[in-house]
Amino acid sequence: MTKVEREFVGLPSTNLPRAGAGGHPCQGVYHKAAGTTPRIAVIATHYNIDFSEHYMSQFLAERGFGFLGWNTRFRGAEQHFILDAALSDIGVGVRWLREQAGVEKVILLGNSGGGSLMAAYHSQSVAPSVTALPGMNLTAGVNELPRADGYISSAAHLGRPEVLTSWMDGAVVDENDPLATDESLDLFVGDNGPPYSAEFVERYRAAQERRNYRITEWVVAELERLKAAGYHDRPFSVCRTWADPRMVDPTLEPTNREPNLCYAGVPERANRSVFGIASGTTLRSWLSLWSLEHSQTRAYRHLPNIEVPALVINGNQDTGVFPSDAQSIFDQIGSSDKQLHTLEANHYFLNPGARDVQADLIADWIRERFE
Repeated sequence: MTKVEREFVGLPSTNLPRAGAGGHPCQGVYHKAAGTTPRIAVIATHYNIDFSEHYMSQFLAERGFGFLGWNTRFRGAEQHFILDAALSDIGVGVRWLREQAGVEKVILLGNSGGGSLMAAYHSQSVAPSVTALPGMNLTAGVNELPRADGYISSAAHLGRPEVLTSWMDGAVVDENDPLATDESLDLFVGDNGPPYSAEFVERYRAAQERRNYRITEWVVAELERLKAAGYHDRPFSVCRTWADPRMVDPTLEPTNREPNLCYAGVPERANRSVFGIASGTTLRSWLSLWSLEHSQTRAYRHLPNIEVPALVINGNQDTGVFPSDAQSIFDQIGSSDKQLHTLEANHYFLNPGARDVQADLIADWIRERFE
């Protein structure tokens, strides 16, 4: 078995120095086969999940590539997320690969939520379009990002606003009362299903979108109210965000996934917990990350600007990403050199042998184009 070396990398960002306690805003782990200096490396980053020991790091390092599992200042702090700051931090990692690790070709790996984030990074590096939130300035360096040479989407969503809206409970009628429910839209009331009728799903999807827009309307008004009083921002919570009908009803967009399951367990129970996405956010982070109306993290804005070679991978047992997500990502990518593959795996490719299959697919795809 190939021995893999790991190097911790801690760096300041373009506008944020090392913290008083010692931690750097940009941190990660560089993986490579012992005694080698890889010419090609992959970098993976997420909105808030720690990717320093990403599950593909060992597998791709064993196959001769460098792998930088990279974290921005928002690791574990998604409630404060601001897109331009995150993109600037990713640029710090890409620049380190080129200038310090000796890498000649850099491949962006957008896994899960990181798919739209890395799409936004590449788009911003070739055609800067990201604007600052009201009352804020763009983070230094975000308009001079070092470019990458390839893009991989693996088990990825179309954007944080899209995934939140498709998962959020459309039956919620009062954001300040988690019990307030329109029972005619309640996924977990037996008369509604499962299976769910096409008419029910149409009404439910419309209610989910209305809920996102309703929260955004309140956020914009609340920001104005706070601004008038001399305040900059405030936190708030969003409840009941494990309620995509596809999680409960396997007849909707059929795959080999296990029915009545989401990433947090049984949807009805998970939906009542405090561990849903967007459960904690601030007004400005809502606009930057979750709002259908305002967020610049939506992949449709960025995928057409990906004209480098692109690979899209999806798992046929995923309980939160579905074939339509992967197909839409593939269709919107601007590159003429792009591939779409479906593997027999769940979201984390934990099925026996699935990670080796994924790593072989990625390695072969990279070698064909960059070696």
